[in-house]
Amino acid sequence: MTRLVLVLGDQLSPNLSALQKADKEGDVVVMAEVSDEASYVPHHPKKIAFIFAAMRKFADSLRKDGWQVDYTKLDDPDNAGSITGELLRRSEQYDAKGVIATEPGEWRLIEALQDMPLKLHMIGDTRFIATHKEFEDWAEGRKELRMEWFYRDMRRKTGLLMDGDKPAEGKWNFDHDNRKPAPDDVDFNGPMQFTPDHTVEEVLDLVETRFDDNFGTLRPFWFATDTGQARRQLTHWVKHGLPKFGDFQDAMLNDNRFLYHSIISFYINAGLLDPLEVCQQVEQAYKDGHAPINAAEGFIRQIIGWREYMRGIYFLEGPEYTSRNVLGHGRALPDFFWGGDTKMNCISKTVAQTRDEAYAHHIQRLMVTGNFALLAGLDPQEVHEWYLAVYADAYEWVEAPNVIGMSQFADGGIVGSKPYVSSGAYIDRMSDYCKNCAYKVKDKTGSDACPFNLLYWDFLVRHRDRFSNNPRMGNMYRTWDRMDESRRDTVLKDAKTILSKLESGKSI
Repeated sequence: MTRLVLVLGDQLSPNLSALQKADKEGDVVVMAEVSDEASYVPHHPKKIAFIFAAMRKFADSLRKDGWQVDYTKLDDPDNAGSITGELLRRSEQYDAKGVIATEPGEWRLIEALQDMPLKLHMIGDTRFIATHKEFEDWAEGRKELRMEWFYRDMRRKTGLLMDGDKPAEGKWNFDHDNRKPAPDDVDFNGPMQFTPDHTVEEVLDLVETRFDDNFGTLRPFWFATDTGQARRQLTHWVKHGLPKFGDFQDAMLNDNRFLYHSIISFYINAGLLDPLEVCQQVEQAYKDGHAPINAAEGFIRQIIGWREYMRGIYFLEGPEYTSRNVLGHGRALPDFFWGGDTKMNCISKTVAQTRDEAYAHHIQRLMVTGNFALLAGLDPQEVHEWYLAVYADAYEWVEAPNVIGMSQFADGGIVGSKPYVSSGAYIDRMSDYCKNCAYKVKDKTGSDACPFNLLYWDFLVRHRDRFSNNPRMGNMYRTWDRMDESRRDTVLKDAKTILSKLESGKSI
């Protein structure tokens, strides 16, 4: 009996568990570009083009490997418009009674597959290091689910950067060495940029026609769209970017969008690169003396620590996680998140980069746009959907815990022990953004004062009952309490002016 083998757009791996369980001689691989997946949030055009182009190339590689692949393009007149619709259509075509699927990375799609009137064999995604059960066992009975302790278990499991039972060079974490401010010069020319071939150009034309109203610049398009290209980018970065990645991974510059970052999260999350193989290549660079321990450890922690931890939290907390809002924030997302005018240079630069590249690095996401959203009390569901839409590496399993938990503290502290808020001083220290800003980062009050400075204190005052007893935040409240009362009143008055402008749709 023929079975259908579902391969999704972020499952472009030849070792995918569904393919491992299928019969190449008798089963049919189903892949489809469908409007439901392309539009449940207004995805960046580059993200849509990347996924569709990579899907088409992966389908071709499966055919060359002997698989029968039925592939539906977005503009196919018979396209059912959804993954489940395509599976039902193909099941009629082949009289197939069963579907083999690797577990999707979003509850929305998992539930849709489970509701189909077809026999479903859903298999765990073996491309991750920790299974759901391993994460659940680790989390059980813990008062705090801190990533650092989980990360150490992942180091032990993989053997990465281990010296027997001990961490390499005697420390688990070298993050203290990875917080240098922006350098004067960057001697790395960024990611490899690939010229679109015929397949990619065909997809670009399609996306340009169908998604021309979506936020984001489609062309020039430079992403890798197959494993060979993605591996070239990885090798390029390990050789030229990794050695200084650790030092400057938190830095931001007006005129350099990539600094020393790897720009491979697109490719790992879509399945073009295997995360463990990536980490092993980085580890080898350290062992060969090509990269320092702080660079190798900092990168590996992001992959086997933070990335795996995010997935663990997402599936542990369940489908309602994205609706959490413990701080009761409800302001609408300002227009400048979609490219509207703002005088805040850090926001303007980050959003412009996001518009053009479908990419911003973790500090831009956390401490610029995310920090502002939290300080201003923006609705965390709107913030979550914005991040899911605009970044090419964003899939809900990894994006939601980063935003709902880490960035917006909407989960009440499951991911972070404190909210990640800061005044403009942090952005000034880690970037050159403030030098080109209409606001003055040194001003604490007044019309020229950096909005981050004013909203920082307003946030703390609004949520004093929740955070004043947090041991990591006591100094902040003591500083506030030592301020002259008239100055406190002025700060809150000026903050109210900014928030009123936001609510009325005015530019700030």
